[in-house]
Amino acid sequence: MKTLVIAEKPSVAQDIVKALTPTSGKFEKHDDHFENDRYVVTSAVGHLVEIQAPEQYDVKRGKWSFANLPVIPPHFDLKPVDKTKSRLTAVVRQAKRKDVDALINACDAGREGELIFRLIEQYAGGTKSLDKPVQRLWLQSMTPQAIRDGFDNLRTNTQMQGLADAARSRSEADWLVGINGTRAMTAFNSRDGGFFLTTVGRVQTPTLAVVVEREEQIRKFISRDYWEIHAEFAAAAGTYPGKWFDPSWKKEEDAEKKADRKWTASEAQAIVEAVRGKTASVTEEATPTTQASPGLFDLTSLQREANGKFGFSAKTTLALAQSLYERHKALTYPRTDSRHLPEDYVPVAKQTFEMLADSGMRHLAPHALTALNNNYVRKIPRVFDNKKVSDHFAIIPTLQAPSGLSEAEQKLYDLVVRRFMAVFFPSAEYQVTTRISVAAGHSFKTVGKVLVKPGWLAIYGKEAAAEVEDAKDGDKGQNLVPVQPGEQVGVESVEAKGLKTRPPARYSEATLLGAMEGAGKLVDDDELREAMQEKGLGTPATRAAIIEGLLNEKYMLREGREIIPTAKAFQLMTLLRGLQVEELSRPELTGEWEYKLAQMEQGKLSRATFMAEIAAMTEHIVKKAKEYDRDTVPGDYATLSTPCPNCGGVVKENYRRYTCVGRPTDSAPADADGASDGCGFSFGKSPAGRTFEQAEVEQFMRDKKIGPLEGFRSKAGWPFVAEMALKYNEEDKNWKLEFDFGDDKKNEESGEIVEFTDEALGACPKCGSPVHEHGSNYLCSKAVPTNEQPTPSCDFKTGKLILQQPVEREQVVKLLTNGKTDVLDKFVSNRTRRSFKAMLAWNPEEGKVTFEFEPREGGKKYPPRKTTATKTPFGKAAAKKTATKTAAKTTKAPAAKKATKAAAEKAPRKAAVGTLKPSPALMAVIGDGAYARTEVVKKIWDYIKANNLQDPADKRSIKADGKLQAVFGKDSATMFELAGIIGKHLS
Repeated sequence: MKTLVIAEKPSVAQDIVKALTPTSGKFEKHDDHFENDRYVVTSAVGHLVEIQAPEQYDVKRGKWSFANLPVIPPHFDLKPVDKTKSRLTAVVRQAKRKDVDALINACDAGREGELIFRLIEQYAGGTKSLDKPVQRLWLQSMTPQAIRDGFDNLRTNTQMQGLADAARSRSEADWLVGINGTRAMTAFNSRDGGFFLTTVGRVQTPTLAVVVEREEQIRKFISRDYWEIHAEFAAAAGTYPGKWFDPSWKKEEDAEKKADRKWTASEAQAIVEAVRGKTASVTEEATPTTQASPGLFDLTSLQREANGKFGFSAKTTLALAQSLYERHKALTYPRTDSRHLPEDYVPVAKQTFEMLADSGMRHLAPHALTALNNNYVRKIPRVFDNKKVSDHFAIIPTLQAPSGLSEAEQKLYDLVVRRFMAVFFPSAEYQVTTRISVAAGHSFKTVGKVLVKPGWLAIYGKEAAAEVEDAKDGDKGQNLVPVQPGEQVGVESVEAKGLKTRPPARYSEATLLGAMEGAGKLVDDDELREAMQEKGLGTPATRAAIIEGLLNEKYMLREGREIIPTAKAFQLMTLLRGLQVEELSRPELTGEWEYKLAQMEQGKLSRATFMAEIAAMTEHIVKKAKEYDRDTVPGDYATLSTPCPNCGGVVKENYRRYTCVGRPTDSAPADADGASDGCGFSFGKSPAGRTFEQAEVEQFMRDKKIGPLEGFRSKAGWPFVAEMALKYNEEDKNWKLEFDFGDDKKNEESGEIVEFTDEALGACPKCGSPVHEHGSNYLCSKAVPTNEQPTPSCDFKTGKLILQQPVEREQVVKLLTNGKTDVLDKFVSNRTRRSFKAMLAWNPEEGKVTFEFEPREGGKKYPPRKTTATKTPFGKAAAKKTATKTAAKTTKAPAAKKATKAAAEKAPRKAAVGTLKPSPALMAVIGDGAYARTEVVKKIWDYIKANNLQDPADKRSIKADGKLQAVFGKDSATMFELAGIIGKHLS
């Protein structure tokens, strides 16, 4: 009989095989597993199974309405993750083998790894249990010896039950809150029509609340003027600076008031006049101080440090650390919340220093040698503490010296190694001198901080020395010239500096991670952070994904290193506060839930108790949203500076709309609610699910047009891009918001005559008339009103941009001449978001252009296409959805396995997001770098707007300046041509 080992990733499975081969014999490699006489080793690829509500509880229709909420099933069924079904089938096949009588869970050592295995095991058993004993491989390091040691010390299934319960509870709680909360808030926001997707989550929404609250503080902050008095004193040995302070000052509730600030210019100037040209007596006190190195890294502190030093996002740092752990075997397990090592790890720490000393890494080896020669590596309580090590210990280097690291990997590895060495080095020693200079009864303070012994700072070299000598403002660290006892010094110069109080800083990714760790409180003190980390938002392993999720949902955006909440985020917070749904907006409460999951892992809290609390909270959320019956939600709303286009009145914001409230009167000023009655002008704040930013609203009201803008969603939930316009409606005698897709049907509807000036591409396959390029389509000359035929009689047209694939003129010529284009490889499915390649072909039976795929190996070919490849300007969802659906059906056509595999191997890899390089001409406009296509379009539009290149009479027409002429190849182009033009300049 054999034991099945299930790893989380193929790379880990390979490492396990390599480590076990010397002790258990050679493995034979199969398509989806490795096998020898004792073990079968296979792997997942992350999550293969996900939870779902049972059939009778799952909402198939009307899922975005209140009628079917809340959804709280008594249990959860499982379903395969679509994209990894084949891998799941392979793993289950091995688990059900009759000659496999035991399982080893070798997934990552943590809550998520436990969940991945448990769900696979449950799915493999079906309605019955697999009834095969399970043991747990718990790895902190991926070196061969660490893996072998792990197999010698397997944990029992009973030992892991607490972690398994916490893993399932976390997964089910997130499902309950996420599904019910998102559907309830989306239903509430979509009451007026459309589809306003409003995602919420058990952890992501409180995280967003932290960012929004900080932004609200910044917006409401009123800066105050204050003055500091700085003097330069002349002693016999030289000059030194000093800053005025009030020795009798006591701390007040107003945090802005400090001992060294004056709040009027006259008071500050009076001090300047009093001490100018005077002499001062000097007293000073010198105190030796020490500074220990910061503690070892857990994942969150590593992400914060890497963001601050290198600008790495939390997601990037995690990916680099995971690569150093899995691929290079150079770091220990990174998804840890511990900053300590086990007490029996001292010998391993010494071996690690020996490896570093012999590694040939010249920037690190000398410090490792110093530590070994001076016996620095010993059992230090602040480093080795079993009580502060749970499932994982701190991130440290392994015994394996890395090679072939990328620049980013090397930076992160050095960061971890330096911190690891630093905790064993002595504290840095300083001599801190506080000097008080008193002139004309006014006191000035100067602080000197001199590094006496660098200790651990030696590992950081010049970088740390610069941190010591960090200012010359009189109250910071600097070397001070000596003053003799009793010496009188002169006031060489003195001035009052006018300054302003500053609002709190916006969050960077580093400070946001710190705030998440402290459950919404930014905590810099290491000991306090450790005390609070069990109640943090999310876990070290999930925090990067939470931040990325909020950025992807357009709740936040990055500007440099700052993270800024969008209007959509403020609108969500206004809704949650208005509905009094504290469970979704209070970081502290969510931190408590994370703490309870940790208690469950330790067997101190039952799974049933926790899930009952989550279910009750879910019911409360839905009930609050469902029963809210007022017209608007109370909040802090803006008054626009741009007047109403219809009557010149004041336009104000409420929860759902911007509305004219009428002209201001003497009794009711412009900022009051009691202005004269409005004229009826209003428009929604979130047309098609995209919320206006304040600056966008002002521009839209002023110019009566804006765009193209991204982020809209159709009623079916599909994303699209469009311009918006305010247009006067004669029937209502008012202005209305309309989407402007540049749709060529306007010619048909208005009867406007079209004159074709371009050369015909060929004969229409329907009626034989010439086909021309027009707007965003190629169409028959009889499909629009012309002088020869005012009433259209043909409907042939095909888009210039189909599923993100630009269709060039020469391809349309081939389509009209040969019946099909060449194979085009940049189509993107709207359903799966995956690229595919196909030909566009004329289908005479259906009377439209359809997709046709290349013949497969062996002569087999996909059946005829059912999907019309017609125009899809700016992402019109219905046509795209149809095309995607048919394309998806086509890929399921029967074919031999070998043929499918061969075709898959032949398919070229598509360019990933952010990997397209611009031509020299395009580079002159957008700059050098690697871009995603959407980034290029945005940068081009930014350039067009900044240089006022849109034709004032027809803003769809772009006048080319010198740089754009090189890109366009002509003096002007329409906005609909941009995608095709840009495509020629990207590779």
